[in-house]
Amino acid sequence: MTTALLRYQTDLLLRSQRWLAPLLLYAVFLAVGVRGGEPVLGSLGYAAAALLPVTAWLVRICLGQEPAAARNVVAAAAGRQRAHVAALLAAVACAAPLGAVAVLAVTAVADLRGVGAARAVAAGLLATSTCVLTGAAVGALTGRPLLRSRGWSLGALVLGSLLALVTTGSPAKHAVTGLVTGARAATVTLPWAALPGALLLAAVAVAVSVRATAWRE
Repeated sequence: MTTALLRYQTDLLLRSQRWLAPLLLYAVFLAVGVRGGEPVLGSLGYAAAALLPVTAWLVRICLGQEPAAARNVVAAAAGRQRAHVAALLAAVACAAPLGAVAVLAVTAVADLRGVGAARAVAAGLLATSTCVLTGAAVGALTGRPLLRSRGWSLGALVLGSLLALVTTGSPAKHAVTGLVTGARAATVTLPWAALPGALLLAAVAVAVSVRATAWRE
């Protein structure tokens, strides 16, 4: 049932073409911020950071893409909370491959001097995974059912994404800062420590969001 729900939510997202706006936003971020020949770690840090608000946006889209009637039918058939989790997973399943492709593309055009390609890709994938999970947490806390108003939801998403990238202690900030610092020193330190924190943050945010479906929907 969970697999069917995930396919259903993913199909809804793809057919709605609402993913186009986040994808174009990410493409613009990369086109503006990534230049061929620049240090690979700094470019990977920028690409990972840019994916955080994009992931949050995709989560927000998936949480609100069903019409009310369809949402009630799915909830009756599979359970409201399971349907909610499937929507969250569908967004992450779309953001993660996007980040992986970006890591490979950035590594291909950036300057690898002093940094091996394999370690650069590993560092980029770890930072990207951390930012995807953190972005999913932001999206879960700023989307339905916690925030239903489009204006408040969008404002909270932008603010939450910004705070996640600049607040001390944020897993995303730790991962991105590690890459930027490594670019200056021409050394690679894999941001392993940030990933467990991002997993914990995402788990808590998802739990709060799922719990809210019991009394907000």
